[in-house]
Parts: sequence; structure tokens; C-alpha cells
Amino acid sequence: MNGVFIVGLTGQSGAGKTLVSEVFAKAGFEVINCDHTAREVLAPDTECLRELKEKFPQFFDGDNFDRKKAAALLFADRKLLDSYNAAIFPHINALIKQNIEDIRKRGGELILLDAPTLFEAGADKLCDMTIAVVAREDIRLERIIKRDGISKEQAKARFDSQLSEDFFRAHADIVIENNGGRDRLTESAAKAADTVKHKIKDNKNGGKK
Repeated sequence: MNGVFIVGLTGQSGAGKTLVSEVFAKAGFEVINCDHTAREVLAPDTECLRELKEKFPQFFDGDNFDRKKAAALLFADRKLLDSYNAAIFPHINALIKQNIEDIRKRGGELILLDAPTLFEAGADKLCDMTIAVVAREDIRLERIIKRDGISKEQAKARFDSQLSEDFFRAHADIVIENNGGRDRLTESAAKAADTVKHKIKDNKNGGKK
């Protein structure tokens, strides 16, 4: 996209995307963290926040967006989640495009778009390549419960609201499995970063994507 090469990173909750993102950052990629982007579009007095307050007042405590309350309601109701995503994704994607343009203008060439809902938001269309991180459900369940302090039932509801491993395997260009330890995942992520760089080099030399 206009002189930059964008890699979309996504995958299952608890699969280990954060570590993969860190490895790519060390490999020279500028990271756009879409969780942070989602928080930015929900900042006070933003157009997105005003729109959400009008459409989903149950997520608010006064003028404040209650993330925990929203998460509990959204992961329990797929129809509500789809409606919420339809409202917020355009705002997130607009800010992502702005961030990509800012990086391009300052001379950046390698971007990692760290986006848990990459495919759901249609942000994969901004990417030259996609990577998905997957792991066994029992491993992810343990990680999520420990990391977020939620119950087993809440964690499973979150999993049920997300895309399946089969989907990621069918749609991602590279799939990283994280059923082992941190060292193994770091090695797999570094290998993926090298693969991407070789692809970029081939493209510059006249090869096809």
C-alpha cells in the first residue's frame, strides 16, 4: 500500500499474539495495535463515543463507556455483538488508515497491524499478508482465565463469539501454532518475520506476491 508493506496479525484469544507482535517489532516492524486504536476512538467527545451512547446506552455509566459491562453483554449475545461491531469498525478502520499514512509519510516501510478482529472488521483488505496465531482451547482457556481474571464460562463465551481455528487456517497466509512455551513461540514468530522480509525482497526484485 503506497510504499509500505502491511502484515495483519490476528488469531484466537489467548493464543499469544502479544509475544508475536513484540518479535515483529524487534525485527523492524512498526506496530499498530488495534486494541489501542479501539480505545482511541472511544475517547471522550469523539464521534464514535457519541454514536455508541445513542445506539447502546446499556454500555454506559453516565457519560462513561463501561468496558467490563459492555464485554459481558457483548460476549453473551452474538446479535448485539454484530450490531456493535458494525457501529465501531468503520471508526477503527478510519484511524488505522490514518496511522498507516502517518507511518508512510515519515518513511516507514514495514507495518504490523495487530488486530484481534482483523477479518471481522475487513481490515485484512489493507494487508499484503496475514498471520494467525492459534493454540489448543485448553491452553487458551488457562491463559485467559489467569490473564483477565474471568471465569471459565466467561472465557468460553468469549471464544464462542470469535472465528474458529479452521477459519484462520483457511484464510491466513501464515499460521503460527502456540501449544508450547515462550521460547518456541518466539522462534516461530522470528521465522515468520524472516519469511515476510524474504517475500518483500522478492517483490522488490520483480517477483510476485
